[in-house]
Amino acid sequence: MIAREVFIFIAAFAAFASAVAAYLFAFHGESSLKEILSTAFAAVIGLYVGRYVERRLING
Repeated sequence: MIAREVFIFIAAFAAFASAVAAYLFAFHGESSLKEILSTAFAAVIGLYVGRYVERRLING
């Protein structure tokens, strides 16, 4: 169970980081590591908050 959560965290962080980097490079021509990592971290936190809320709503 813990390994699954760690895998989801790493996969989501990598996916969000690559998407943010691609967006910044395509539309702004440059990308800073700080912006990429902070935005990816915020997206992963939002993902986990959404998963938590979804589980709480299912259980009533």
